Amino acid sequence: MVREVEISTLDLRYENFRMRNEAHEARLLSSIAQSGIEEPLEGVDRQEGSILLNGFKRYRCAQKLGIGMAPYTSLGEDEAVGIMSLLRTSNNKTLGILEQAGFIDELKNQHRMGVTEIAAELSRSKAWVSMRLGFIGEMSPKVRQKLFAGAFPVYPYMYTLRQFMRMNGVKKSEVEDFVVALSGKRLSVRDIEQLAHGYFRGPESFREEIRSGNIALSLDRMRRVSADPDGCNDFERALLKDLEITQKYMQRMMGKATDRRLSTRAFHAQANLLTAGILSRASSFFQALRGLHDRSGQA
Repeated sequence: MVREVEISTLDLRYENFRMRNEAHEARLLSSIAQSGIEEPLEGVDRQEGSILLNGFKRYRCAQKLGIGMAPYTSLGEDEAVGIMSLLRTSNNKTLGILEQAGFIDELKNQHRMGVTEIAAELSRSKAWVSMRLGFIGEMSPKVRQKLFAGAFPVYPYMYTLRQFMRMNGVKKSEVEDFVVALSGKRLSVRDIEQLAHGYFRGPESFREEIRSGNIALSLDRMRRVSADPDGCNDFERALLKDLEITQKYMQRMMGKATDRRLSTRAFHAQANLLTAGILSRASSFFQALRGLHDRSGQA
């Protein structure tokens, strides 16, 4: 049931569990200024007051516009129940993977729910829950703050920086330094990927430039190196292109392989054959790749 509440009375303890998006919030501000708050805020009703779970952008817009009352719907009287209700409807509410991970981490660590229990309550697999717990668990507090604040985009963190941590043994502290240095710079995903390769694979002087804030200079150097074909023969340029394509499709495959939409028997039959062929060549492939990496690093 929808009721009107005074927004000043709402408990905002979960505000940092929701992603910020300045552009989206600006559009929402304009809409609310013209039409008011049309979609109710959502939260849980405790004895000491209502705790907001969903609608923080609307809340902030209302504050900026001097709106004191807003429509509100209760998801129950228990925080864990309210969080699970929000997670169940996340496909419709566009709850991102980072937000899902933050709330699941809250269920596990603050409400003492196990992976099996969370998976059963959400009608999800244990792998789905574990992946999100692993995702949020490997972040330092500072990286988590930058991602939730929208200062650093989630996509390059998930599909570029995490791969460096897993495959290249990059430390959390190094990733944190990189994220902090680039936060708020409004760089494209492609720019961040290029800088990451230079930062984690290049010389210490390049890392120092980025940590010192010389982002434009560092990016210009990366662009000139990637665009300059001088010194490479046709065969070398072809292999460099193959390596770029391989990296791209590895990232895409890792992002799609656990998607719940992969459900038909026809898909699984064909995927099983293809993955068997790829896995049979994995050892030889990575041996050749490591050899090329070692030789290129000594050049």
